[in-house]
Amino acid sequence: QVQPVESGGGLVQAGGSLRLSCAASGRSFSDSAMGWFRQAPGKEREFVAAISWSGGSTDYADSVKGRFTISRDNAKNTVYLQMNSLKPEDTAVYYCAAQRGKYYSASFYRQERKYDYWGQGTQVTVSS
Repeated sequence: QVQPVESGGGLVQAGGSLRLSCAASGRSFSDSAMGWFRQAPGKEREFVAAISWSGGSTDYADSVKGRFTISRDNAKNTVYLQMNSLKPEDTAVYYCAAQRGKYYSASFYRQERKYDYWGQGTQVTVSS
């Protein structure tokens, strides 16, 4: 079992940067794919980025490609989301998700239903 806990959210001006962290308890972190999703007010939760269990494969939503970077440190049981060139439309609650699996690339994990474990979310607000 893996229990994700997000941190690092906050208020930032457009064009700025933030780094989100997701610390996951449990012995299965290094065997788990990890994903970031976000939900803006009045909208459905959407995929942001995913990373395979080894970190060798990553995938991004088109809206964040080239601006966001997902990475992981299995020794620290932590996955990161570096967010650069932030825009007001990036404002949302960001969720970290985990799913045990060592057989698929990151692109397999673009859907919410692929994940069994979710964090509580961290708020990111980008002001214009």
